[in-house]
Amino acid sequence: MSEQFIEVDRLRALLVQNHGPSDSLLRDGDEEFTSEIVLARIENVIEAILTSLSKSEAPTLTVLNRSCWSNIRFEDDIGLHAASDYTVSTIRSDCSRSVTRFATTLKVLSVIYKMVQSNSYATKRDIYYNDTQLFGSQRTVDLIVDDISCMLRVPRRNLHVLASSKGFIAGDLCYTEEDGTKVNCDSGSMVCETAGRQSWFLPMFVGKGVPDVNSRLMVRRLWDSLCIPIFALVDADPHGIEIMCIYKYGSVSMSFDAHNLTVPAVMWLGLLPSDIERLNVPKDALIPFTKRDHSKLQSLQKRPYFNSQPLWKKEIELMLKWQQKAEIQCLTSIAPDYLTRVYLPNKLRFGGWI
Repeated sequence: MSEQFIEVDRLRALLVQNHGPSDSLLRDGDEEFTSEIVLARIENVIEAILTSLSKSEAPTLTVLNRSCWSNIRFEDDIGLHAASDYTVSTIRSDCSRSVTRFATTLKVLSVIYKMVQSNSYATKRDIYYNDTQLFGSQRTVDLIVDDISCMLRVPRRNLHVLASSKGFIAGDLCYTEEDGTKVNCDSGSMVCETAGRQSWFLPMFVGKGVPDVNSRLMVRRLWDSLCIPIFALVDADPHGIEIMCIYKYGSVSMSFDAHNLTVPAVMWLGLLPSDIERLNVPKDALIPFTKRDHSKLQSLQKRPYFNSQPLWKKEIELMLKWQQKAEIQCLTSIAPDYLTRVYLPNKLRFGGWI
């Protein structure tokens, strides 16, 4: 590694020492989910339904309450994960409020079973268009797929259901997909010019908006396989902070798969509210807070992981003090290329992250 990024090198050594390298995405208590295991678990669900019918009982499905914070536990080295004593919801086939959900869940289960059995794949969009009248909306399919993943205790990728990725990756990185496809992420433009000479540049993953599962899996894979430092560059606003928190600590709805999706080693590179003050960003480049911003910040401050992040609290207090937020693009008010020419190189060189 170039001496220009010596602080990054030190951080990597510290992270490896504290967390240790990993040979795979599997963690204690996890297992490798073969097609046979997935098929067997679906068959168990169907068998339970048939057993109920044979007894003239109304079949039910049981799913974890994925939006309930009481089902969530927090650990520094895992993030948000499902509690062992979680509460559940029952989807009844004889209840007018849940019969449609029961039917749509069985429909998606049958689609997944056929795909796993035939080793074929489909996107959530494909499943929706398989029967638009039944599902009603794409969101219905999205929620059901996650419910099934949670109900079967199987990571979503093992259900053979894909989602359109929202992220991009570039840098000194090559990898091989499961189907044998080789991917070269070197765009040729990610080489950083420092001190009049070329030096290496970390692989850069760019996510768009709230992280999807594919994006989170990729970031986790980078950490597990390479143990490279993972930095978050987000807007200095409540939404940006929440995006970083999802990569670092996970989300309530996907807490059952936290071992595969979270990277607690993520560091907040920027844009820090304190950077705005330190760099004297012009006030007209800042954006006034809204009621929604206040509500989001209050929600974030109540989350269990903020108790372990005193420096984050100080940054949030600055935002609340100013009643203003800032997008990364505000740095162009200093100079058009300030972000790439000055801000990022100096951050990586001198360790300006928290």
